[in-house]
Amino acid sequence: MGAGKSTVGRMLSRKLNRRFIDSDHALEERCGVKIPTIFEMEGEAGFRKREAQIIEELTQKKDVILATGGGSVLLLENRQVLKGRGTVIYLHADPIELWHRTKGGEGRPLLQNGDPKTILGNLYALRDPLYREIADHIIETGKPSVTQLVNTLLMQLELAP
Repeated sequence: MGAGKSTVGRMLSRKLNRRFIDSDHALEERCGVKIPTIFEMEGEAGFRKREAQIIEELTQKKDVILATGGGSVLLLENRQVLKGRGTVIYLHADPIELWHRTKGGEGRPLLQNGDPKTILGNLYALRDPLYREIADHIIETGKPSVTQLVNTLLMQLELAP
């Protein structure tokens, strides 16, 4: 959450001439409501089930850059599908940086109940090892511009076997 998946993904897709898909936006389109509404009506478990279904479908498409929701790695089935069907890039940012980027928390239901800085620290502790488990590439998002991040990523992808 707040690492820049959609921003970097859009620019990367333009550079590689591929279609960009954000799984959260695809899910909202399918359901006809925003993610906070899904959370409100079905809870996180209901949202994660819907998210897994959309990731299963989207990872079957060819020549796409897919940005997934930050918590998609929580389900083993998502990790297996993502790792098995594509190149996984982990845009890494420390919790304090994520807190600065997500201030306001609008549209981020997990940050609504409690101190966002603490919540982000807890989410990071849980998710970071899962991202590292499946990542083909880890990109630090702290200081570089989006253009620099994408160029670094493009160089890593060119060097990949």
